[in-house]
Amino acid sequence: MRQQADDGSRCDGGVSSCACKGIRTCLLCERLKGKATFETNESKAVHHFVYDPETGLAVGRNAETASFPFPGVFLRESFISEEEEEELIISMDRDAWNQSQSGRRKQDFGPKVNFKKKKVRVGDFSGLPPLSQKLVLRMQQEPSLSGFQPVEQCNLDYHPLRGSAIDPHLDDSWLWGERLVTVNLLSDTTLTMSLEEGLPEAGQSREVRVAVRLPRRSLVVLDGEARHRWKHAIHREDIHERRVCSTFRELSAEFLRGGNQEELGTQLLRTASSFRGTPT
Repeated sequence: MRQQADDGSRCDGGVSSCACKGIRTCLLCERLKGKATFETNESKAVHHFVYDPETGLAVGRNAETASFPFPGVFLRESFISEEEEEELIISMDRDAWNQSQSGRRKQDFGPKVNFKKKKVRVGDFSGLPPLSQKLVLRMQQEPSLSGFQPVEQCNLDYHPLRGSAIDPHLDDSWLWGERLVTVNLLSDTTLTMSLEEGLPEAGQSREVRVAVRLPRRSLVVLDGEARHRWKHAIHREDIHERRVCSTFRELSAEFLRGGNQEELGTQLLRTASSFRGTPT
């Protein structure tokens, strides 16, 4: 395996750089241009609740805070073995990692998409990577992932020395379907779910944050309210060592049988399921 640079920013002697734009920053650009110039746009993640995967409740941190049902999160610990994890990371590190915003690096296996103009083209997309075939087959054995057919895989590499993070956001729902599936590799982390408008039914009038603990080698699925109502993020302070994740996305109804773009969807599904892909 190629060696990770000491600052977590490069491999094989590449030049340290970042891809931050606008208000987004990482530790690399903050050091380069001075912290006074940049202010991180993420506030410290104060979690009011912690998700309990056994009960499906968001549990209050103190006795005075009532717990409440938190639907739309499925967590499967030890989804892959240590040997499979090592094989996946070795395979990923053979390919180039591209710089992404907020100190992340990424590898994309999917179509070219302009979400603003709602345009999709196959482009250089040649399928999901070979090693993902057995993972997808295993995912489909989970009751919550029956019929899951991903057409995109995005690998993201986080490192504390780059200040890696991803801001609170909702994933697109025009192209991407109901379920977002992520495999968490190399280290434990916390997925922060947030609702800016508060949660009156739980007696919370201000922003609510729920910590979803993601153990190393676990799988997490977001759907329903957790997919469409609650934003999700990974905060800088929750990255303690190198963390790699693979997120798989399926098509929305627009691109499936009977949808307006069924023909394109069929082509994307056929290409993805070849499992002969290289990063686009």
